[in-house]
Amino acid sequence: MKNQLSSSDEDDYPSSNMVHCWWRSASKFEDYCRLKLGLPDISSLTPRLRVLRELERLALLSDEGINELRYKLQMYKSGDFWVPTGGIKKEDMDIPPVITILLVGFSSSGKSSLVNLMYSVLGRTGLVPFAQTSSGSTKNFTTMYMEEHNIMRSMQSGFCVYDSRGFDYDKIGEALEELSSWMSDGVHHNQICSRSGDGNLLKNDEEFAALRSCSKFVTRRVNFAMVVVNIFEVYTALRAGDSEKLQATKQLFCSPALRKCNENPMLILTHGDLLTDEERIESRIKLCEHLGISESNGVYDIACLTEYGFLAEETDPVSAYAVGEAVYRALLISDRAHFPNHNLEDWAIFILSRLVSFLGILFAFLAQICTALGQHRNKFKY
Repeated sequence: MKNQLSSSDEDDYPSSNMVHCWWRSASKFEDYCRLKLGLPDISSLTPRLRVLRELERLALLSDEGINELRYKLQMYKSGDFWVPTGGIKKEDMDIPPVITILLVGFSSSGKSSLVNLMYSVLGRTGLVPFAQTSSGSTKNFTTMYMEEHNIMRSMQSGFCVYDSRGFDYDKIGEALEELSSWMSDGVHHNQICSRSGDGNLLKNDEEFAALRSCSKFVTRRVNFAMVVVNIFEVYTALRAGDSEKLQATKQLFCSPALRKCNENPMLILTHGDLLTDEERIESRIKLCEHLGISESNGVYDIACLTEYGFLAEETDPVSAYAVGEAVYRALLISDRAHFPNHNLEDWAIFILSRLVSFLGILFAFLAQICTALGQHRNKFKY
């Protein structure tokens, strides 16, 4: 989408980013320019100006910042961002060998395209697709199981990204139940994501059945979840008077299972390039307001593909930096949310508390029986 900038604006910003800074044609952008980036009181800004401020921050950091992010993620080891608290040593913390980031969202939200963009930006793989998208000419079973991705393509990588099967908007109850099992029991590569109505497909596909019996992959605990939303789909549904997709997105984003893992899940908006500049900003503000989160904190508007269908890497430095920062932020939050290891004293207290609780329930049950017998005896006595 082309921008409408004055000559003075063009002198202030790098020409290489002009075509990707779509928000600079927004109606309030001139007001934002007068406020400057260093405004101390951010709370005084309107939601629209906060979004513009955040988008400008990403644009100003994208040129050189992406190289710094690549280096930090290449050198990252699980627990590197952990901060000592309460006098506990790092060796006493329950830090997994690999941090697991899970992508969740509804069908056609752009999860697989986001994974491919991560490979392209961070793994430097060019245009090779590693995650099969729903639009690709692939067999049906490729979208029905978990896929673990080492996007850094390194044996020393301290994190991995899981691509999951998309949920259905009209089956949000089933989606939340499956999500809860992922967050509590963990995930592993080639884990089946079976849904109601998949019976015939599972029986007829021998290759899929073979994957179902595979259990040699390591089960990983989910440390962070990114909720991927097709903002164009939600916006067009609202324009048509259908709020089902918005409500389903809220139920997914605010689900207890996600909140238990990380208090504030990250929101990734895709397919926004199908909207006009004003619609793109307005839909972001409305969605964040409905979800009860900030419009500019932990929300990333990422164009995974260009208008020609290529991965946006060098062609869109803003999206490249945004996806790198999203991964970096996920690792930062994950490392600061680890819990201490359980020692013998902890297990002894746990077992003792369970025993006391059992005895309490037992005596309460016996008291209830004795009370019932006493009442029965008094009834016959009189």
